Amino acid sequence: MANFPNPSETREWGFTPAAESLNGRLAMLGFAFAIAIEALSGQGVLHFLNLI
Repeated sequence: MANFPNPSETREWGFTPAAESLNGRLAMLGFAFAIAIEALSGQGVLHFLNLI
């Protein structure tokens, strides 16, 4: 039987380079979606979502 490591023992938490890369990529996607919504609808994101 294979001896696999316990994922809770090998996972890194906190400000790791992989976490920061993922966070940056998601932020860029969110910003691009916000620009696209504003360009296509003529409204800001909050107005588009009827939050203000």
